[in-house]
Amino acid sequence: MEIRFDTQVPSQAETDCIIAGVLEEQGLSTSAEQLNQATQGKLEELFKNGDLPLKPGKTLMLHNLPGIKSRRLLLVGCGKVDKLNVTAYRKIITAAIKSLDSTPCQSALCCLAELDVQGAGLYRRVRLLSETIHDAVYRFEQLKSDDEAEPHNLNTVAVAIPADQQTGMDSALQEGNAIGLGAALARDLGNLPGNICTPTYLAEQAASIAAGCKNMTATALEQKDMEKLGMGALLSVTRGSRQPPKLIIMEYKGGKKDQAPYVLVGKGITFDSGGISLKPGPAMDEMKFDMCGAASVIGTLRAIGELQPPINVVALVPSCENMPDGDANKPGDIVTSMSGQTIEVLNTDAEGRLILCDALTYSEKYQPAGVIDVATLTGACVIALGKHPAGLMGNDDDLINDIKSAAEQSADRVWQLPIWEEYQEQLKSNFADMANIGGREAGAITAGCFLSRFTKKLKWAHLDIAGIAWDSGQNKGATGRPVPLLTQYLLDRCR
Repeated sequence: MEIRFDTQVPSQAETDCIIAGVLEEQGLSTSAEQLNQATQGKLEELFKNGDLPLKPGKTLMLHNLPGIKSRRLLLVGCGKVDKLNVTAYRKIITAAIKSLDSTPCQSALCCLAELDVQGAGLYRRVRLLSETIHDAVYRFEQLKSDDEAEPHNLNTVAVAIPADQQTGMDSALQEGNAIGLGAALARDLGNLPGNICTPTYLAEQAASIAAGCKNMTATALEQKDMEKLGMGALLSVTRGSRQPPKLIIMEYKGGKKDQAPYVLVGKGITFDSGGISLKPGPAMDEMKFDMCGAASVIGTLRAIGELQPPINVVALVPSCENMPDGDANKPGDIVTSMSGQTIEVLNTDAEGRLILCDALTYSEKYQPAGVIDVATLTGACVIALGKHPAGLMGNDDDLINDIKSAAEQSADRVWQLPIWEEYQEQLKSNFADMANIGGREAGAITAGCFLSRFTKKLKWAHLDIAGIAWDSGQNKGATGRPVPLLTQYLLDRCR
């Protein structure tokens, strides 16, 4: 998808379609009014007759209007001005682009950046527009035959911006494009089935991305390397699988040589059966999404590699499968983590924290400025927060507040949960330093408390993305979140 600027008057644009907005009370947007004048009042007539779409996301396609060069005009409802926030803005863009993507249109001029969106200046609107266009045209059809794939014609979108407002907007477009590409990569990795997207495959993809990006390298630790490091928690999870584990390391060095890096740690369970504590059969296929933390971290490095900001970033992806086997972890087993702390495995389906804890300990070697782990960690977080925000916990107020700010700017929401000392009591074990679960109560929080025991030397935050990483039902598929949040957080560190 090519996204670029266009400064010409909409009525004179030679494109397959023009996209313009209609407001519920105000009526025609600025560009729609210009088109109305060019068509000698046709749009105003439709508005007065009640024929125009007004509700957010409703669309109307008009053909061969006199006075404009484009053969089509797509009008999209934008709702009421006082309710036009970032969420509504993205809904409007998505509806418009998706309605075009199934038509013969190959190009479009989009006039939606002119809308007055609450809390979003022109720079942010342009960036969100670019990012959302990528999201709207995304399809996962790599494994379908040509006969089953849907038509996909739209390949160029020009963003209408007056020439006197274009200064500085190139970077907004570039950021949105990079985030869109990074999120699409994360979605691709998440949507691939477990028989293709193995730990080895993830490592190969990371290496391929690094090879195509300036200032970036990628390596992977093998099982023997992890054994030497004493990563007993991580290695205990992989014992039931025939796929070799990997600890994938991506390093982007765009900052000064002595600048402390920011570390992202992504949970990479490429398929989670639950192990001996076997999951129920229904919807188990969705456990291929249990590596969406890894996918989002890799996608974020893809975006950073595209933008080349002056910052140092390390991505750590502990990756393996969690499968039942005669050699798999058993409830009651005790394993020793890289930190030397022992863990009683009361539930083999609470495996994500076992691979993350060793990766977090490993991150200490980088003496990082901050560490964020990203994981589809607990169903309890979905019950607590639903499908809208990621759960946020951590041990450093400045880091937490920086993530909240990035979430607000990127429209990629989070909600902070407490990890008070009282919750740590639930992790007590009679036989080891800690148990890997804390019971039914506050399951997302006790998972965060578990990880906190391995981050005492770090400025650390935890994102539980179990509710936001993928959609179920008819729209089943990975979302690419929280690539926008993570990219925004890293870009903010450069400003």
